[in-house]
Amino acid sequence: MQIHVASIFPEMFSALVEYGVSGRAIRNKLVDLQIADLRKFGLGEHQILDDRPFGGGPGMVMMAEPIVRCITHIRTKLPGDTPVVYLSPQGTRLEHADVVRFSKISELIILCGRYEGVDQRALDIIGAEEWSIGDYVLTGGELAAMVLIDAIARQIQGVLGNEQSSCFESFTNGLLDYVHYTRPQVFEGHEIPQVLVSGNHEAIQWWRLKQSLGKTWQKRPDLLEKLNLSDEQKEALEEFLCENRNMENL
Repeated sequence: MQIHVASIFPEMFSALVEYGVSGRAIRNKLVDLQIADLRKFGLGEHQILDDRPFGGGPGMVMMAEPIVRCITHIRTKLPGDTPVVYLSPQGTRLEHADVVRFSKISELIILCGRYEGVDQRALDIIGAEEWSIGDYVLTGGELAAMVLIDAIARQIQGVLGNEQSSCFESFTNGLLDYVHYTRPQVFEGHEIPQVLVSGNHEAIQWWRLKQSLGKTWQKRPDLLEKLNLSDEQKEALEEFLCENRNMENL
């Protein structure tokens, strides 16, 4: 997959390239990450990218012309229908299904905004899709872009060491992940659930299903409301709730 990023601060993406799963994906050429320096498309001798907003108000706004020039330059190397993602608090909230969809396309362009925002005419001309990673404001789009790229990279075949890893993560099936434990078996008086060392794989799978449903019910009930639970899932959730009610009554 080719991902092209337009940013004022291309050096920020070195962290993405050098570390973790995304870095390994880039080094192994499963993801081709290209960073375009927006500053090179700035206007005049000083390569200006921003100006005061029409109508007044605080801050500065990124001008349309440098952005359009940069994206047009990137598009000369790509198919004409390559989507452009503009990361903005005003965009559609990014969900797991959206990340999976992005991971299945071969080319993607990401525009990182700065200052008070981007001249709307630039977004209209380049046909940008606005996406948000959450209901909060960041100083610029670079961190959000890195979040998006890392999430996409995890979904690309061959990136994860164990291909089954992404199948059991939170949101993959609409639920949160089950809880995890590792050695030692007892730590500061806290012992792991005995089922995990029972060797009974069927019982372990049932316990994990209960934990996944139960944790989703406790932390993100909104996710459960979107699902049509199977009879097995309903039984597992009811068992989790009964067990927890019994613990509370002790």
